[in-house]
Amino acid sequence: MFHYEVKIPKDRVAVLIGKKGTVKKKIQRVTKTNLIVDSKECNVAIEGEDSFAAYSTKLIIQAIGRGFNPDIALMLTNESLSLEFVNIIEFSGKSKKKMHRLKARLIGTKGKAWKTIERLTGCFISVYGKTVGIIGPVDKILIAKKAVEDILKGAPHGNVYNWLQDQQKKIRAGL
Repeated sequence: MFHYEVKIPKDRVAVLIGKKGTVKKKIQRVTKTNLIVDSKECNVAIEGEDSFAAYSTKLIIQAIGRGFNPDIALMLTNESLSLEFVNIIEFSGKSKKKMHRLKARLIGTKGKAWKTIERLTGCFISVYGKTVGIIGPVDKILIAKKAVEDILKGAPHGNVYNWLQDQQKKIRAGL
């Protein structure tokens, strides 16, 4: 029996459970694990017979806790996909003003910057709280993570998009 515990933000507990428990039941059915949600403490206990199923369920819970839609988070049952986080505080320091500005830079006008990174990398991105979550194939997560970090460091969006397009060409060419 494999066991994990994950703490998630209070406002994401309802998303994890879903209407009439539908999301929680779906996660349990798909992963063949058992979830015990403590709504007061915001803890989720995961128990499963299979190590990969229990671990992927842990990633799914973390993804939902960091702002991902449960259907996108459930994609983490695919062994070729992974989850990575970028901590915005590493770039903003303790300044809330700077953190807000960096999040705005990363999201862009009407979500343009964030959607462009998603489109050029084939990854899913969620900006929530003090973190940026990335779901995708490991090789593409590394590219998306570098693009996110470059924007957080202040690189012009155009330069980042051009770099992403170059990376896309290299992947297509098999380099």
